[in-house]
Amino acid sequence: MVLKHNNQLPNQHFRKQWDRRVKTWFDQAGRKKSRRIARVQKAGRIAPRPIDGLLRPAVRCPTVRYNMKLRAGRGFTLEELKEAGIRRKEARSIGIAVDHRRRNRSNESLELNVQRLKAYKAKLIVFPRKAGKPKKGDSE
Repeated sequence: MVLKHNNQLPNQHFRKQWDRRVKTWFDQAGRKKSRRIARVQKAGRIAPRPIDGLLRPAVRCPTVRYNMKLRAGRGFTLEELKEAGIRRKEARSIGIAVDHRRRNRSNESLELNVQRLKAYKAKLIVFPRKAGKPKKGDSE
């Protein structure tokens, strides 16, 4: 509780077990270690997929104050996927986020995100689901 105005400081009338409800941070180092171990385990579990999750588009922040900044958006537009030559369902299966509601308002952002998609697709290695039967686009 924060005191306001020029009042007398009250005496503390604590409850009997008040000290049990005090939040301490003595486990900070332990939690840090646990988080680090969990990150490493997750990376091992989902390997060789990227740790960051789905590929997201670069979008501009709204309003005059922040519009010079680029940040990760929710998903690529259907137009961006079409320009890059990737089908919508295929995009979800190879780790690309898709947002059907987003619109491209400028040519620059469209080209930037198409470039991102093409670079991702060039580096992508798709393993076949069945070892003996690779499909078109899978690595051998």
